Amino acid sequence: MALRPKKINDIRNILVIRFSSIGDIVLTTPVLRRLHAAYPEAAIDYCIKSPFASLVKASPYLNNVYTSAEPPRGYYDIVVDLQNNLRSRSLLRSISFDRLYRYQKRNWKKLLLVRAGLDLFETTESVVDRYMASFEGSAVNGDDKGCELWLSEDDRSYAASVSDSDGLQLAVCFGANHLTKRYPPQKFASVVERLVRRFRLRVFLLGGAEDMPQADEILAAISPEAASMVLNLAGKTSLTESAAVLEMCDAVLTNDTGLMHIASAFEKQLFVLFGSSVARFGFLPYNTSYSLFEVPDLKCRPCSHIGRDHCPEGHFRCMLDIPEQSIAEKISDYFKSIR
Repeated sequence: MALRPKKINDIRNILVIRFSSIGDIVLTTPVLRRLHAAYPEAAIDYCIKSPFASLVKASPYLNNVYTSAEPPRGYYDIVVDLQNNLRSRSLLRSISFDRLYRYQKRNWKKLLLVRAGLDLFETTESVVDRYMASFEGSAVNGDDKGCELWLSEDDRSYAASVSDSDGLQLAVCFGANHLTKRYPPQKFASVVERLVRRFRLRVFLLGGAEDMPQADEILAAISPEAASMVLNLAGKTSLTESAAVLEMCDAVLTNDTGLMHIASAFEKQLFVLFGSSVARFGFLPYNTSYSLFEVPDLKCRPCSHIGRDHCPEGHFRCMLDIPEQSIAEKISDYFKSIR
């Protein structure tokens, strides 16, 4: 399709495509803001999988949110394909457009790093910056702001109902889709135990229904006194209610998971645990303060670019070798600094 150059004022409608998952979608929010800044008169639509629509439906930059089950139709001046897979390419065949910007995933570089230990990534640039590289030569420019998330008053009222305004509040995001990205529950329990001995602290366990067994393991591994300071919300909140809890907390202890990126949208102080994940993949928290805990010199890292359901080496050192005491000390130092 031949591309016809258009003036900014001639751009009337834009479609952004990113179907999943939580973290990837949150990382598109700077793109939405920058698209709106570049084309302030244009209507911007978003196509997403329905379970994640709540992440963007309240965005002030969007006019319509479509789902992959009920996709958009018709014509767009600009399409921004940040998914770049067979499904998004299929969607493109059902609409017409003048200009296409497509995210280059660099999966081949990830596979070379995983399978051969060959690192061809020049930097640890964020996926946000890799999204933005799709717009080279366009009117879309970067800014110095981070990710965003837009909550309802009901979401914030829920968070207020479980808040302990008299003490410090820590969110623990202990889940992840794959085992090699999960710090073991017993180790999370050890960190929590150490912290509640030192501070008046309310701890929130956040995760989905699939994470409930790990939450039970954390609670079973701590003392009754520590357990009395922990509120288990795993599987009991909506995605945006969990986001509102993250927004009100003083700090967040988290695996490499979607909730980490949600917390970054509120500029929370993050304490991040990377097992099979590595910074080269581009998924560190974006434009917010964080401390990273990892085992940097382990030759088997990374064993996957998305995570595995078992440790292929059988030792799981990438997580087991991260000491609980170091994590607790780092969080303690931060809490002391804000008291």
